[in-house]
Amino acid sequence: MKESHLTLASLKEKCCSTKLVIFDVDGVLTDRKIYFMDHHLECKAFNAFDGLGMKWLLSSNIEIGIITTRRSVAVERRMRELDVRHVYQGQENKREALITLMRKLKLSLEEVVYVGDDLPDLPLMRQVGVGIAVADAAEYVRQHADWVTKTPGGKGVAREVSELVLSAQGKLAPILKTYLS
Repeated sequence: MKESHLTLASLKEKCCSTKLVIFDVDGVLTDRKIYFMDHHLECKAFNAFDGLGMKWLLSSNIEIGIITTRRSVAVERRMRELDVRHVYQGQENKREALITLMRKLKLSLEEVVYVGDDLPDLPLMRQVGVGIAVADAAEYVRQHADWVTKTPGGKGVAREVSELVLSAQGKLAPILKTYLS
């Protein structure tokens, strides 16, 4: 069993070897609200801050995975816009998707960060190198996470996590400097 709530120094040390960041969707990349409209349409709101952070990860050769129990055209479209290639929707057993993705990318558990908010995410969070809960995750999930974000779900969690991982790897400062020129 992993220790819970790493110090910032320990967290950054573990993030140095990160090659894959996996995000849940509802409650992590969104605020958990699902809007159903006529004609079976579903609406989700994504945070633009997250998109830029995810692009930074990809441009820094850190893969991104999405593992979610629901299926949504909105998720498919947003991830396509961001060039996120590893999208696993409709995953009742999220562990199977994690194993499949790790084999595909030839990665070890220690090279993976998983970000979640609810009980179905907890087994993966406890299994990977770094398990992160969002600020407004279920209490039990927060208790067992390695780290808890300052940001609640749908409010820029992916950006916060991206900055954490990139900072740990010494890649954030050069990225930020490009915006000053």
